[in-house]
Amino acid sequence: MASLATWMRTMRTGLVLLRHDALIPREVSHLLPPIPRFLAGVLRAIFARKEKLRPGERYALAFHDLGPAFIKLGQILSTRGDIFGRQFIADLSHLKDKLPAFSQAVAEATVVESLGKPIDAIFADFGGVLGAASIAQAHEAVLLDGRKVAVKILRPHIEEIIAADIAMLTLSARLVHIFVPLSRRLEPEAFVATVAQSLLLELDLRLEASACDEIGNIINAEPYMRAPKVVWHQVSRRVIVTEWADGTPLSSPEALELPGLDHKETADNLIRAFLSQALDHGVFHADLHEGNLFVQAPAQLIAIDFGIIGRLRPQERRYLAEMLWGFLRRDYKRVAEVHFEAGYVPGHQNVESFAQALRAVGEPVLGQKATEVSMGRLLTQLFEITAQFDMHLRPELVLLQKTMVSVEGVARRIYPEHDLWEAARPVVKAWISRELSPLNEAKRLLEKLIKRLDEPAAVPVAIPADADTLRAELRHSRTVGYVALLISLLGLGVMVWLALR
Repeated sequence: MASLATWMRTMRTGLVLLRHDALIPREVSHLLPPIPRFLAGVLRAIFARKEKLRPGERYALAFHDLGPAFIKLGQILSTRGDIFGRQFIADLSHLKDKLPAFSQAVAEATVVESLGKPIDAIFADFGGVLGAASIAQAHEAVLLDGRKVAVKILRPHIEEIIAADIAMLTLSARLVHIFVPLSRRLEPEAFVATVAQSLLLELDLRLEASACDEIGNIINAEPYMRAPKVVWHQVSRRVIVTEWADGTPLSSPEALELPGLDHKETADNLIRAFLSQALDHGVFHADLHEGNLFVQAPAQLIAIDFGIIGRLRPQERRYLAEMLWGFLRRDYKRVAEVHFEAGYVPGHQNVESFAQALRAVGEPVLGQKATEVSMGRLLTQLFEITAQFDMHLRPELVLLQKTMVSVEGVARRIYPEHDLWEAARPVVKAWISRELSPLNEAKRLLEKLIKRLDEPAAVPVAIPADADTLRAELRHSRTVGYVALLISLLGLGVMVWLALR
C-alpha cells in the first residue's frame, strides 16, 4: 500500500504538469473526444500558468521541477527531433548535461569522505564542474602521476530523491493500470519496475565502474566507438574516476561543425556500435544520448557514463537479429514468424495477417531517406498494429527499445538523411552468417537433442497449439534437419569404413 507521502508526491507531479500545461498540452487537446477535451480545458483554465512558452520550454521546466526520473524522460524525448521538431529538442537540450551544479566545496568533501584521502593526496589539480546531470556531476582533474581524468560524483541526498520518485512512478503505474484499461497491454507496472531497477543501479558508482570496464573492453575492440578506462583504485560508491575522454561533447552546438567531420560515417558508427554490443556480446550501453557522447573528426565517437546498461540473452539476440535481417530483405513473413516464435504476438493470432500488417509499415520506410519518413506517423502505425494483434510490452526489452529510439534520434541529428537500415546491414549480416551457419545450426540441434535425452521421460513434449506457428517452426528447422541428416550419414559412413578396414 502506497504511503501518504507517495500519494502526495503523485498529486504534486500531476499539478506540476498541469501548471506547465504539460499533462494534456493545448497543442494536442483537439485530438481528444469531446468530454475529455472539455475536462482538459477546465483543468488548464484552473491550473495552467498564463505564459506564452513553446511546448518544449514548458516540458523542460516541468521535468526540471520533477527531478531525475522525469529528466531521464526528457533526455529520451530530446533525441527525437524528427518526431517533435527541432525547436522542441532545442528547448529540452539543457536537460542533458546543463543542470544546476552543487558547490565545489560539497564535491571535494564527498571525494574526501568516499576515497578516504585528502584532495591533494589524490589529485595534482581538482578543477571545476564539466557538466551537471540529474544524478551526478563531473569534474576535470589531474592525478599525481600526471594523467588527466574525469571525476564523477553523486548528488547529495540523491538516494532519497530516487526512492521517492520510484514510489511515485509505481503508484502512478498502478493507477493507470486500474483506470485506463487500454494501457494494460503496455504493462505499465512492469515498465516502471524495469526503469526503477536501472535507476537504482546508477546510485552505486562501483557498479558503473564494473560496467564501464566490461563494455569498454568490448567497445575498444571494435572499430566504431571508444570508451575511457577506469582508474580502479579511485572508485567508491559515490565517486568514480575515469581517464579523460578526448573530443567535443555531441551536445555542444559546435560538435557538428568540426572541420573534417564525416557526418554519415559518424552516424553509421553510432548505429553499428550499438548493434554490435547488443547482438555480438549481449550487453550494451543503454544511455547513449548526446550528453554521453563525444566526437572527433573524421568519425570517432567516445562514450562515457555507463550507469545504465542493458543485457540480452542469446535467444533474445537471435530474435532481434532475425527480425532486423527479415526487414532488410523485406521478408515480412519471416519477421512475423519470429514474433510468434518469441511469444511477442499471442499464438491465437494469424501469422499471415501479421506479416501483411508489417509490410504496410515497412515498405514506406525501407530505402527512403530519413527526411522523407514521418517517424510520428510510423510510430502511430506501429502502436495501432500492436493493439490490433494484442501485443504486450516485454519488460526485458524496455532498455533495448529505449536505447534504439535514442540512438536512431542521435544518428539523425548527426546526419539528417541517415538510413538506419543500411547502417545496420553489415553488423546484422555478419551476425546472421556466423550464428545461423549450417555448422552452428547443427551444433545447436545437437545440444537440444542431448538436453532432451537428459530430460525425464515423464515430461511431455510441448507442441505448438497454433497450426501456423507449428508450420513456421517446421519451415525454419528444415535446413537444420537436412544438416543433421547429413552429419548422421557421414558419421554412419565413417563407422562402416572403420569396421571394414
